[in-house]
Amino acid sequence: MVIGDARQDDKNLLALEFVRFAVDAGVLRFGEFKTKAGRMSPYFFNAGLFDDGAKMGRLAEFYAKAIIASGVEFDMVFGPAYKGIPLAATVAVELARQGRNVPFAYNRKEAKDHGEGGSLVGAPLKGRVLIIDDVMSAGTAARESIALIQAAGAIPHGVAIALDRQEMATENGQDVPHSAVQYVRNQLGMQVCTIANLADLLLYLDQGSGDAGQSMQEHHARVLAYRQRYGVNDKG
Repeated sequence: MVIGDARQDDKNLLALEFVRFAVDAGVLRFGEFKTKAGRMSPYFFNAGLFDDGAKMGRLAEFYAKAIIASGVEFDMVFGPAYKGIPLAATVAVELARQGRNVPFAYNRKEAKDHGEGGSLVGAPLKGRVLIIDDVMSAGTAARESIALIQAAGAIPHGVAIALDRQEMATENGQDVPHSAVQYVRNQLGMQVCTIANLADLLLYLDQGSGDAGQSMQEHHARVLAYRQRYGVNDKG
């Protein structure tokens, strides 16, 4: 029990540290942003703004720590085009630095008809594959990656993402009572590893202090209202 509590505490600390890093890097922003589902969100996470070597290195460290701590089993990592490509590459480097050297691969959006040809690049897809991506909004990208991995004869075993928004997915323009992460975990039977989630973001905002704390509390109220409207049951 004590060991389990300690591991949970470590996970919570890692998540809060990651949220702070994302805010400081300008990757996690607050305001009014329209999501793919047409919702007006009070926050926006844009992993494309991890745009220099230091930020990518730190991001990869968070991924690697979260992946190792989760206990998810895998034989290689896969990055779906486009954002997943640098993520898979840098996470593979960081995993090796932490003593877990595994192959990685990624796909092209369009198959190449010269040279080595095909749509897959890197190590051959085989064994249990861990997909590395930034966020999961509808599970569409995950399904596409799953199809590629299965077509190659490998096993899509898990997905690692930076932030779980913990909000209802949409199907045919309608809200559904589960999130994309829950769909992948419960319907597709895959493990999902996240560095942080919306609950961690709310905790970070609630802990704001000083002059910046007032603005953080204001953001907290808006993010909480958004979660109350669009959030999912964590147990679902």
